[in-house]
Amino acid sequence: MAKAASQIEMPIGVVVRKTPGVTRWAQWNWRAVAVLPGAGPADWLEMRREGEAVEYHAATLPLTLWSDEAEAYMVNLSDGQPSIYLVLRDALDGTQPMDAVLVTASPFEGQDYADTGEELVEKIPMTDGLIAWVRDFALEHHRNEVFVKRRRDKKRTDLVEDGKGDVRIRQDSDVFRAPRRIVQ
Repeated sequence: MAKAASQIEMPIGVVVRKTPGVTRWAQWNWRAVAVLPGAGPADWLEMRREGEAVEYHAATLPLTLWSDEAEAYMVNLSDGQPSIYLVLRDALDGTQPMDAVLVTASPFEGQDYADTGEELVEKIPMTDGLIAWVRDFALEHHRNEVFVKRRRDKKRTDLVEDGKGDVRIRQDSDVFRAPRRIVQ
């Protein structure tokens, strides 16, 4: 019997839509709208324009599934709409509107990036073929953890011994005494 691969990878193209901002503080509104499984390389390639709204094939990034993250993938698949999480950062060089950093199928990893506040994390619905691919990998690697109830020891912790301090430390005298003066 062959051992299953601990990780698999697929190139994922991400489509980002730019629309005019609705407030004076944000000139543009950026939203990830679609994924393109198995897409070729792209770097902010304009796909479609409708008035001021423009859709770009922003980037093609590798979607890597790890066997250790199988539980996270199962959580994602059990959601009403399984999704891919895209992490975007402000471009520092100014040649591109934003830098597409990462795509992941793990909602936990997406949440970690969202917690920093440095990046924009967009949730993009998975295609049916992508759902099947992630589901097959997750089912192959998912292991249920057996719940083990913790048992308390029988040691009584409500007993008080004044002046003894920690009972694990062997000391005959009071542990709260003043330290001895060291003669030099």
